Amino acid sequence: MLTGSELLNKVKDLGDISKSDLVRACGYVSTKKDGGERLNFTAFYEALLEAKGVSLGVGGVGGVGKGGRKLSYVATVQGNGNLLIGKAYTALLDLKPGDEFEIKLGRKQIRLTPVGATDEDDE
Repeated sequence: MLTGSELLNKVKDLGDISKSDLVRACGYVSTKKDGGERLNFTAFYEALLEAKGVSLGVGGVGGVGKGGRKLSYVATVQGNGNLLIGKAYTALLDLKPGDEFEIKLGRKQIRLTPVGATDEDDE
């Protein structure tokens, strides 16, 4: 299976051929149990993107959490009136169970400051 610049050069050299022939020519072929040929399109396209410098964040590198969801930095008040801050946010701040915060209410904001922190620490 070709990768990197070899893959890019091969794709460029082959020019206008069918996708199946392109995948086959670059070596992204495996053998099925019945002896038939299986074209590995996904592996081919991933290698092609990687060769062009596009990283898909495979292996949990790049994304947040299992599905690669991004943090919205928005909290919604629940039906019972609680305001929930998710684990992803507490992990970013390296907070541990039992950490205490002072709640400071502003005009349109809620600030959580660690208990014992001075105003200078807030800025």
